[in-house]
Amino acid sequence: MRLRKTISLVAVAGMMAGCTSTGGVRQPSGPETVAPEKALVLPPPGGPSIVSVVERKRGNGVEQTISLFTSSSVPGQNFLKVQFFGASGANPGTGNAGFSMINESGIAREVARSAPGVPMATSATFLQNAYGPFGYASGYSRAGDTCIYAWQQIRSSTAANTQARNFGMIQLRLRLCDARASERQLLGIVYGYTISGTFDGAVWNPYGNPPPADGALGRTGEPIYPDEGGYRASPMPIGYEPAPAIVTRPRAAVRSASTAQPAQGVAAVPAPIGPRVPLPGAPLTSARPDAAAAPIEQSVRAIGVTVPSPDCIGDAAMTAACRR
Repeated sequence: MRLRKTISLVAVAGMMAGCTSTGGVRQPSGPETVAPEKALVLPPPGGPSIVSVVERKRGNGVEQTISLFTSSSVPGQNFLKVQFFGASGANPGTGNAGFSMINESGIAREVARSAPGVPMATSATFLQNAYGPFGYASGYSRAGDTCIYAWQQIRSSTAANTQARNFGMIQLRLRLCDARASERQLLGIVYGYTISGTFDGAVWNPYGNPPPADGALGRTGEPIYPDEGGYRASPMPIGYEPAPAIVTRPRAAVRSASTAQPAQGVAAVPAPIGPRVPLPGAPLTSARPDAAAAPIEQSVRAIGVTVPSPDCIGDAAMTAACRR
């Protein structure tokens, strides 16, 4: 009897719940597109533009895949992927995201998937940007496109974690392929991107304690110059577009049509400069000087002074004859 009564009560409660339900449609929590200005990582000025941002909230953080402008024949999309790992329960009902430390085998698989058909080689050089050390691999496609795949993990040191703070972690991945840019130009994007996202509370600060001031400040024998290039290494350029090539044209030799070509093996005689001067004893001719010498002779006559002959100085008759 009691069992029948219990079943009846449960059935009545279910019917009442069905009647009070609104029947609305609810979208399950999943990836969603957000505005580009809400990206947690921004490319540097002059870098590739943001095409779209897909965000997925996790119980212990947030993931974003930032699609970047792509100009390459290599299959795939350029992107910046960032993962923020913080406290569990930050976004209830979404499930925690598992994370693992960066290791060589995992990175090798990521590099192989990043640029299909492009042989990539991992750089063994130690590099770091404003957020700490990072690694990258690079390669060239058959069409000549340049590709890089970079990775970085931002986490405070173990010594800072023992103080019950600085537990947060950020992981980044960058894939870039370009048909015009060089490897150094693409690598400049890794040096120039800005992380705009933060954690709530100093406990989850992934950067650790701020570094102390430079020990050279105020110390005798440690000069600091206004030109940073002479004191520290110059920063990495972050320009993305390659500089245009400088095209030079050979200067064509201009030759006069009236100039005769000298015979082979005979040196050409340079053209005379200035008015023609007759040799001593040569008769004066009334021929007009050529056009090139005419302005010079006219200028000489304009500024010259006429000096009379000594035979014309004397009596008046001789002077009159000289004037004629």
